[in-house]
Amino acid sequence: MKKQLVSIIIIGVFLGIAVQGSIIQVAHAETTSFVEDTQPVRSDFFLNTYVRILMRLAHKPSLATCIIHDTEVVWSNAYGYYDIENQKEATTQTLYLQASVSKTITATALMQLYEQGLFDLDDDVNEYLPFSLRNPNHPDLPITIKMILSHRSSLADDNLYWICLSYLPGDPDVEGFPYPWLEEYLTPGGSAYSSSTWSMDRPGEKYYYANIGFSIVAYLVEILSHQDFNEYCKEHIFQPLQMDTTGFRLRDVDIDNVAVPYEFKNNGYFRHPQYGIHILYPAITLRTSIEEYSHFIIAHMNGGIWNGVRILNQTTVELMHMAHFSPGDKYNYGLGWQITNKPFEKTYGHSGGYVGALDLITIFPADNTAVLLFTNALDSELHSTQMEWKAINAINNALFHKAKRIAS
Repeated sequence: MKKQLVSIIIIGVFLGIAVQGSIIQVAHAETTSFVEDTQPVRSDFFLNTYVRILMRLAHKPSLATCIIHDTEVVWSNAYGYYDIENQKEATTQTLYLQASVSKTITATALMQLYEQGLFDLDDDVNEYLPFSLRNPNHPDLPITIKMILSHRSSLADDNLYWICLSYLPGDPDVEGFPYPWLEEYLTPGGSAYSSSTWSMDRPGEKYYYANIGFSIVAYLVEILSHQDFNEYCKEHIFQPLQMDTTGFRLRDVDIDNVAVPYEFKNNGYFRHPQYGIHILYPAITLRTSIEEYSHFIIAHMNGGIWNGVRILNQTTVELMHMAHFSPGDKYNYGLGWQITNKPFEKTYGHSGGYVGALDLITIFPADNTAVLLFTNALDSELHSTQMEWKAINAINNALFHKAKRIAS
Protein backbone atom coordinates (compact mmCIF):
# COMPACT_ATOMS: atom_id res chain seq x y z
CA MET A 1 0.00 0.00 0.00
CA LYS A 2 2.84 2.38 0.89
CA LYS A 3 4.67 1.61 -2.35
CA GLN A 4 1.49 2.26 -4.32
CA LEU A 5 0.97 5.58 -2.53
CA VAL A 6 4.56 6.66 -3.21
CA SER A 7 4.11 5.76 -6.88
CA ILE A 8 0.93 7.81 -7.10
CA ILE A 9 2.62 10.80 -5.47
CA ILE A 10 5.60 10.57 -7.86
CA ILE A 11 3.29 10.36 -10.87
CA GLY A 12 1.20 13.22 -9.51
CA VAL A 13 4.26 15.42 -9.06
CA PHE A 14 5.50 14.54 -12.54
CA LEU A 15 2.15 15.32 -14.11
CA GLY A 16 1.89 18.48 -12.05
CA ILE A 17 5.16 19.66 -13.56
CA ALA A 18 3.92 18.57 -16.97
CA VAL A 19 0.70 20.54 -16.57
CA GLN A 20 2.48 23.62 -15.30
CA GLY A 21 5.06 23.35 -18.06
CA SER A 22 2.44 22.79 -20.71
CA ILE A 23 0.53 25.85 -19.59
CA ILE A 24 3.64 28.03 -19.62
CA GLN A 25 4.76 26.63 -22.95
CA VAL A 26 1.38 27.20 -24.57
CA ALA A 27 1.14 30.72 -23.18
CA HIS A 28 4.42 31.66 -24.85
CA ALA A 29 4.08 29.59 -28.02
CA GLU A 30 3.95 31.19 -31.40
CA THR A 31 0.47 31.40 -32.85
CA THR A 32 0.93 28.80 -35.55
CA SER A 33 -1.95 26.72 -36.82
CA PHE A 34 -0.35 23.59 -35.33
CA VAL A 35 -0.28 25.08 -31.83
CA GLU A 36 -3.83 26.35 -32.18
CA ASP A 37 -5.08 22.92 -33.25
CA THR A 38 -3.28 20.85 -30.59
CA GLN A 39 -3.29 23.19 -27.56
CA PRO A 40 -6.75 22.34 -26.09
CA VAL A 41 -6.34 18.58 -26.59
CA ARG A 42 -2.87 18.53 -25.05
CA SER A 43 -3.62 20.77 -22.07
CA ASP A 44 -6.89 18.96 -21.24
CA PHE A 45 -5.21 15.55 -21.44
CA PHE A 46 -2.61 16.55 -18.87
CA LEU A 47 -5.11 18.42 -16.72
CA ASN A 48 -7.64 15.57 -16.66
CA THR A 49 -4.96 13.00 -15.81
CA TYR A 50 -3.58 15.27 -13.11
CA VAL A 51 -7.04 15.79 -11.57
CA ARG A 52 -7.83 12.07 -11.52
CA ILE A 53 -4.57 11.22 -9.75
CA LEU A 54 -5.00 13.99 -7.19
CA MET A 55 -8.58 12.89 -6.55
CA ARG A 56 -7.20 9.56 -5.34
CA LEU A 57 -4.79 11.33 -3.03
CA ALA A 58 -7.55 13.61 -1.78
CA HIS A 59 -9.91 10.64 -1.38
CA LYS A 60 -12.67 12.18 -3.47
CA PRO A 61 -14.93 9.68 -5.27
CA SER A 62 -16.20 12.35 -7.67
CA LEU A 63 -15.61 15.95 -8.62
CA ALA A 64 -17.42 18.46 -10.82
CA THR A 65 -15.90 21.75 -11.85
CA CYS A 66 -16.13 24.66 -14.25
CA ILE A 67 -14.36 27.86 -15.25
CA ILE A 68 -16.33 31.05 -15.90
CA HIS A 69 -15.01 34.03 -17.85
CA ASP A 70 -17.07 37.19 -18.23
CA THR A 71 -20.67 36.01 -18.75
CA GLU A 72 -20.25 32.38 -19.75
CA VAL A 73 -18.88 29.01 -18.73
CA VAL A 74 -15.79 28.52 -20.90
CA TRP A 75 -14.80 25.07 -19.62
CA SER A 76 -16.36 22.37 -17.46
CA ASN A 77 -15.85 18.72 -16.61
CA ALA A 78 -16.77 16.00 -14.11
CA TYR A 79 -14.78 13.04 -12.85
CA GLY A 80 -15.37 9.81 -10.97
CA TYR A 81 -18.52 8.22 -9.54
CA TYR A 82 -21.02 10.20 -7.49
CA ASP A 83 -22.56 6.87 -6.43
CA ILE A 84 -19.81 4.27 -6.16
CA GLU A 85 -21.98 1.27 -5.36
CA ASN A 86 -24.18 1.84 -8.42
CA GLN A 87 -21.33 3.04 -10.67
CA LYS A 88 -23.05 6.35 -11.49
CA GLU A 89 -20.65 8.70 -13.24
CA ALA A 90 -20.58 12.33 -12.20
CA THR A 91 -21.65 14.96 -14.72
CA THR A 92 -21.96 18.73 -14.63
CA GLN A 93 -25.69 18.15 -13.94
CA THR A 94 -25.06 16.02 -10.81
CA LEU A 95 -26.36 17.72 -7.66
CA TYR A 96 -23.88 18.28 -4.82
CA LEU A 97 -24.48 19.31 -1.23
CA GLN A 98 -23.09 22.84 -0.88
CA ALA A 99 -22.54 23.15 2.87
CA SER A 100 -21.66 26.79 3.65
CA VAL A 101 -21.75 27.84 -0.01
CA SER A 102 -25.52 27.80 0.66
CA LYS A 103 -25.12 31.12 2.45
CA THR A 104 -24.55 32.94 -0.85
CA ILE A 105 -28.11 32.09 -1.91
CA THR A 106 -29.65 32.86 1.50
CA ALA A 107 -27.94 36.25 1.67
CA THR A 108 -29.04 37.06 -1.89
CA ALA A 109 -32.65 36.33 -0.99
CA LEU A 110 -32.56 38.81 1.90
CA MET A 111 -30.76 41.45 -0.16
CA GLN A 112 -33.49 41.28 -2.80
CA LEU A 113 -35.88 42.41 -0.07
CA TYR A 114 -33.40 45.11 0.95
CA GLU A 115 -33.72 46.49 -2.58
CA GLN A 116 -37.47 46.79 -2.04
CA GLY A 117 -36.81 49.15 0.88
CA LEU A 118 -38.18 46.71 3.46
CA PHE A 119 -35.25 47.24 5.85
CA ASP A 120 -31.90 48.99 6.23
CA LEU A 121 -28.73 47.07 6.94
CA ASP A 122 -28.06 49.05 10.11
CA ASP A 123 -31.54 48.40 11.51
CA ASP A 124 -31.78 46.64 14.86
CA VAL A 125 -32.99 43.13 13.99
CA ASN A 126 -35.46 43.40 16.88
CA GLU A 127 -37.51 45.77 14.75
CA TYR A 128 -38.55 42.71 12.73
CA LEU A 129 -38.27 39.61 14.93
CA PRO A 130 -41.16 38.52 17.21
CA PHE A 131 -38.68 38.04 20.07
CA SER A 132 -35.77 40.01 21.49
CA LEU A 133 -32.36 39.03 20.09
CA ARG A 134 -29.62 40.33 22.38
CA ASN A 135 -26.24 39.07 23.51
CA PRO A 136 -26.92 38.51 27.25
CA ASN A 137 -23.38 39.70 27.96
CA HIS A 138 -24.25 43.04 26.32
CA PRO A 139 -28.04 43.30 26.66
CA ASP A 140 -28.22 47.02 25.86
CA LEU A 141 -26.38 46.84 22.52
CA PRO A 142 -28.41 46.37 19.33
CA ILE A 143 -27.59 43.63 16.83
CA THR A 144 -28.02 44.84 13.27
CA ILE A 145 -28.93 42.89 10.15
CA LYS A 146 -25.54 43.78 8.67
CA MET A 147 -23.83 42.19 11.67
CA ILE A 148 -25.75 38.95 11.18
CA LEU A 149 -25.01 38.79 7.44
CA SER A 150 -21.29 39.35 8.06
CA HIS A 151 -20.83 37.08 11.11
CA ARG A 152 -20.27 40.04 13.45
CA SER A 153 -23.38 39.68 15.59
CA SER A 154 -21.39 38.12 18.52
CA LEU A 155 -23.16 34.81 18.03
CA ALA A 156 -20.23 32.53 18.75
CA ASP A 157 -21.02 28.84 18.60
CA ASP A 158 -23.38 26.33 17.04
CA ASN A 159 -24.74 24.08 19.78
CA LEU A 160 -23.61 20.63 18.60
CA TYR A 161 -26.25 18.85 20.68
CA TRP A 162 -29.09 20.45 18.74
CA ILE A 163 -27.28 20.20 15.41
CA CYS A 164 -26.85 16.46 15.94
CA LEU A 165 -30.53 16.11 16.80
CA SER A 166 -31.34 17.96 13.59
CA TYR A 167 -29.10 15.72 11.44
CA LEU A 168 -32.00 13.80 9.93
CA PRO A 169 -31.95 11.19 7.13
CA GLY A 170 -34.72 12.07 4.72
CA ASP A 171 -34.82 15.67 5.97
CA PRO A 172 -38.18 15.82 7.82
CA ASP A 173 -39.46 19.05 9.36
CA VAL A 174 -38.62 20.11 12.90
CA GLU A 175 -41.71 21.21 14.80
CA GLY A 176 -41.71 24.90 15.68
CA PHE A 177 -38.88 25.90 13.34
CA PRO A 178 -38.07 28.69 12.69
CA TYR A 179 -40.33 30.17 15.36
CA PRO A 180 -40.59 29.70 18.28
CA TRP A 181 -37.60 27.35 18.04
CA LEU A 182 -35.10 30.18 17.35
CA GLU A 183 -36.30 32.03 20.43
CA GLU A 184 -35.84 28.89 22.54
CA TYR A 185 -32.31 28.44 21.14
CA LEU A 186 -31.06 32.02 21.27
CA THR A 187 -32.50 33.51 24.46
CA PRO A 188 -31.55 32.78 28.08
CA GLY A 189 -34.06 30.50 29.73
CA GLY A 190 -35.07 28.88 26.44
CA SER A 191 -35.39 25.11 26.30
CA ALA A 192 -32.63 24.84 23.67
CA TYR A 193 -30.39 27.60 25.05
CA SER A 194 -26.69 27.28 25.86
CA SER A 195 -24.51 30.08 27.21
CA SER A 196 -21.81 29.11 24.68
CA THR A 197 -24.06 30.41 21.91
CA TRP A 198 -22.89 33.96 22.63
CA SER A 199 -19.37 35.39 22.86
CA MET A 200 -18.15 37.84 25.46
CA ASP A 201 -17.38 40.39 22.70
CA ARG A 202 -19.64 43.27 21.85
CA PRO A 203 -21.87 42.98 18.76
CA GLY A 204 -19.95 44.23 15.73
CA GLU A 205 -16.61 43.97 17.50
CA LYS A 206 -15.27 40.62 16.31
CA TYR A 207 -15.80 38.00 13.60
CA TYR A 208 -17.36 34.69 14.72
CA TYR A 209 -18.55 32.23 12.09
CA ALA A 210 -22.05 31.26 13.26
CA ASN A 211 -24.23 29.10 11.02
CA ILE A 212 -27.32 29.83 13.12
CA GLY A 213 -27.07 33.45 12.01
CA PHE A 214 -28.18 32.39 8.54
CA SER A 215 -31.18 30.57 9.97
CA ILE A 216 -32.10 34.02 11.30
CA VAL A 217 -31.47 35.48 7.81
CA ALA A 218 -33.87 32.95 6.28
CA TYR A 219 -36.46 33.72 8.95
CA LEU A 220 -36.18 37.42 8.11
CA VAL A 221 -36.85 36.50 4.47
CA GLU A 222 -40.06 34.77 5.56
CA ILE A 223 -41.16 37.65 7.81
CA LEU A 224 -40.49 40.36 5.20
CA SER A 225 -41.79 38.50 2.15
CA HIS A 226 -44.72 36.73 3.88
CA GLN A 227 -43.55 33.62 2.05
CA ASP A 228 -41.90 30.32 2.99
CA PHE A 229 -38.12 30.62 2.55
CA ASN A 230 -37.92 27.67 0.16
CA GLU A 231 -40.77 28.95 -1.96
CA TYR A 232 -39.28 32.43 -2.00
CA CYS A 233 -35.94 31.11 -3.31
CA LYS A 234 -37.67 29.03 -5.98
CA GLU A 235 -39.73 31.97 -7.22
CA HIS A 236 -37.16 34.76 -7.04
CA ILE A 237 -33.80 33.04 -7.58
CA PHE A 238 -33.99 29.47 -8.89
CA GLN A 239 -36.73 29.90 -11.51
CA PRO A 240 -35.41 33.17 -12.99
CA LEU A 241 -31.91 31.66 -13.23
CA GLN A 242 -33.18 28.33 -14.64
CA MET A 243 -31.86 26.44 -11.62
CA ASP A 244 -34.74 24.02 -12.01
CA THR A 245 -33.22 21.02 -10.18
CA THR A 246 -31.74 23.04 -7.29
CA GLY A 247 -33.21 23.07 -3.78
CA PHE A 248 -32.56 23.39 -0.04
CA ARG A 249 -34.62 20.37 1.00
CA LEU A 250 -34.42 16.77 -0.23
CA ARG A 251 -38.10 16.94 -1.14
CA ASP A 252 -37.17 19.64 -3.69
CA VAL A 253 -34.59 17.61 -5.62
CA ASP A 254 -34.24 14.33 -7.52
CA ILE A 255 -32.46 12.23 -4.91
CA ASP A 256 -31.22 9.78 -7.55
CA ASN A 257 -29.19 12.62 -9.07
CA VAL A 258 -27.69 13.79 -5.76
CA ALA A 259 -24.08 12.87 -5.07
CA VAL A 260 -23.88 10.36 -2.23
CA PRO A 261 -22.18 11.85 0.87
CA TYR A 262 -19.10 9.70 1.55
CA GLU A 263 -16.51 9.62 4.29
CA PHE A 264 -13.13 8.01 3.65
CA LYS A 265 -11.94 5.87 6.54
CA ASN A 266 -10.28 2.48 7.03
CA ASN A 267 -9.07 2.62 3.41
CA GLY A 268 -12.59 2.74 2.04
CA TYR A 269 -15.58 4.99 1.45
CA PHE A 270 -18.32 4.92 4.08
CA ARG A 271 -21.70 5.78 2.57
CA HIS A 272 -23.78 8.22 4.62
CA PRO A 273 -27.53 8.57 4.05
CA GLN A 274 -28.84 11.63 2.27
CA TYR A 275 -29.72 13.98 5.10
CA GLY A 276 -30.88 17.39 6.18
CA ILE A 277 -29.77 19.55 9.09
CA HIS A 278 -33.08 21.22 9.52
CA ILE A 279 -32.31 23.95 12.04
CA LEU A 280 -29.40 25.05 9.84
CA TYR A 281 -30.76 24.18 6.41
CA PRO A 282 -30.61 27.77 5.06
CA ALA A 283 -26.90 27.83 5.96
CA ILE A 284 -25.84 24.37 4.84
CA THR A 285 -28.15 22.12 2.82
CA LEU A 286 -28.43 23.68 -0.66
CA ARG A 287 -28.02 21.04 -3.37
CA THR A 288 -27.19 22.20 -6.86
CA SER A 289 -25.12 21.31 -9.90
CA ILE A 290 -22.06 22.95 -11.40
CA GLU A 291 -24.13 23.85 -14.44
CA GLU A 292 -26.98 25.50 -12.52
CA TYR A 293 -24.92 27.21 -9.83
CA SER A 294 -22.78 28.78 -12.57
CA HIS A 295 -25.87 30.80 -13.56
CA PHE A 296 -26.00 32.29 -10.07
CA ILE A 297 -22.27 33.04 -10.02
CA ILE A 298 -22.41 34.69 -13.45
CA ALA A 299 -25.21 36.92 -12.15
CA HIS A 300 -23.02 38.01 -9.23
CA MET A 301 -20.03 38.58 -11.54
CA ASN A 302 -22.17 40.52 -14.03
CA GLY A 303 -23.78 43.14 -11.81
CA GLY A 304 -26.78 40.97 -10.94
CA ILE A 305 -27.65 39.74 -14.45
CA TRP A 306 -27.59 36.26 -15.99
CA ASN A 307 -28.77 35.68 -19.56
CA GLY A 308 -30.60 39.00 -19.57
CA VAL A 309 -32.39 38.26 -16.27
CA ARG A 310 -31.67 40.56 -13.33
CA ILE A 311 -31.85 39.20 -9.77
CA LEU A 312 -30.03 42.10 -8.02
CA ASN A 313 -28.98 45.64 -8.77
CA GLN A 314 -25.29 46.23 -9.38
CA THR A 315 -24.95 48.47 -6.33
CA THR A 316 -26.37 45.70 -4.14
CA VAL A 317 -23.96 43.15 -5.61
CA GLU A 318 -21.03 45.46 -4.87
CA LEU A 319 -22.33 45.94 -1.33
CA MET A 320 -22.39 42.18 -0.76
CA HIS A 321 -18.85 41.68 -2.07
CA MET A 322 -17.16 44.26 0.14
CA ALA A 323 -15.90 43.99 3.71
CA HIS A 324 -17.88 46.23 6.06
CA PHE A 325 -16.02 46.06 9.37
CA SER A 326 -12.28 45.54 8.77
CA PRO A 327 -11.74 46.15 5.05
CA GLY A 328 -7.94 46.07 5.37
CA ASP A 329 -7.79 42.54 6.78
CA LYS A 330 -6.30 39.82 4.59
CA TYR A 331 -9.33 37.59 5.17
CA ASN A 332 -12.76 39.06 5.68
CA TYR A 333 -16.46 38.53 5.12
CA GLY A 334 -18.93 40.62 3.20
CA LEU A 335 -22.68 40.02 3.20
CA GLY A 336 -22.86 36.26 2.71
CA TRP A 337 -19.54 36.16 0.83
CA GLN A 338 -15.96 35.45 1.88
CA ILE A 339 -13.47 38.16 0.92
CA THR A 340 -9.72 37.74 0.43
CA ASN A 341 -7.58 40.88 0.17
CA LYS A 342 -4.34 39.37 -1.05
CA PRO A 343 -1.57 41.72 -2.16
CA PHE A 344 -2.43 42.95 -5.67
CA GLU A 345 -5.30 40.46 -5.95
CA LYS A 346 -8.72 40.55 -4.38
CA THR A 347 -11.01 37.50 -4.52
CA TYR A 348 -14.49 36.78 -3.30
CA GLY A 349 -16.57 33.61 -3.15
CA HIS A 350 -17.23 30.94 -0.55
CA SER A 351 -16.10 27.53 0.63
CA GLY A 352 -18.18 24.77 2.16
CA GLY A 353 -17.32 21.58 4.02
CA TYR A 354 -19.58 19.12 5.80
CA VAL A 355 -20.39 15.41 5.88
CA GLY A 356 -19.98 14.30 2.28
CA ALA A 357 -19.19 17.73 0.88
CA LEU A 358 -16.32 20.01 -0.02
CA ASP A 359 -17.03 22.95 -2.33
CA LEU A 360 -14.79 25.83 -3.37
CA ILE A 361 -16.03 28.95 -5.16
CA THR A 362 -13.42 31.58 -6.06
CA ILE A 363 -14.00 34.69 -8.18
CA PHE A 364 -11.19 36.93 -9.45
CA PRO A 365 -12.76 40.31 -10.28
CA ALA A 366 -9.53 41.64 -11.85
CA ASP A 367 -9.92 39.39 -14.89
CA ASN A 368 -13.59 38.50 -14.32
CA THR A 369 -12.97 34.77 -13.98
CA ALA A 370 -14.24 32.19 -11.52
CA VAL A 371 -13.45 28.60 -10.62
CA LEU A 372 -16.15 26.32 -9.16
CA LEU A 373 -15.29 22.93 -7.65
CA PHE A 374 -17.71 20.45 -6.03
CA THR A 375 -16.86 17.10 -4.40
CA ASN A 376 -18.71 14.52 -2.30
CA ALA A 377 -16.50 13.29 0.52
CA LEU A 378 -16.05 14.63 4.03
CA ASP A 379 -13.24 17.14 3.95
CA SER A 380 -12.18 20.36 5.60
CA GLU A 381 -9.04 21.90 6.97
CA LEU A 382 -9.96 20.41 10.34
CA HIS A 383 -11.03 16.94 9.23
CA SER A 384 -8.62 16.10 6.42
CA THR A 385 -5.03 14.93 6.44
CA GLN A 386 -2.36 17.29 5.21
CA MET A 387 -1.95 15.23 2.05
CA GLU A 388 -5.68 15.29 1.29
CA TRP A 389 -5.91 19.04 1.72
CA LYS A 390 -2.80 19.67 -0.38
CA ALA A 391 -4.14 17.42 -3.14
CA ILE A 392 -7.48 19.24 -3.39
CA ASN A 393 -5.67 22.58 -3.36
CA ALA A 394 -3.40 21.34 -6.15
CA ILE A 395 -6.49 20.59 -8.25
CA ASN A 396 -7.88 24.05 -7.53
CA ASN A 397 -4.56 25.69 -8.42
CA ALA A 398 -4.38 23.80 -11.72
CA LEU A 399 -7.85 25.10 -12.57
CA PHE A 400 -6.73 28.65 -11.68
CA HIS A 401 -3.85 28.32 -14.13
CA LYS A 402 -6.23 27.22 -16.86
CA ALA A 403 -8.64 30.05 -16.02
CA LYS A 404 -5.91 32.68 -16.22
CA ARG A 405 -4.71 31.30 -19.55
CA ILE A 406 -8.25 31.48 -20.95
CA ALA A 407 -8.68 35.05 -19.69
CA SER A 408 -5.34 36.28 -21.09
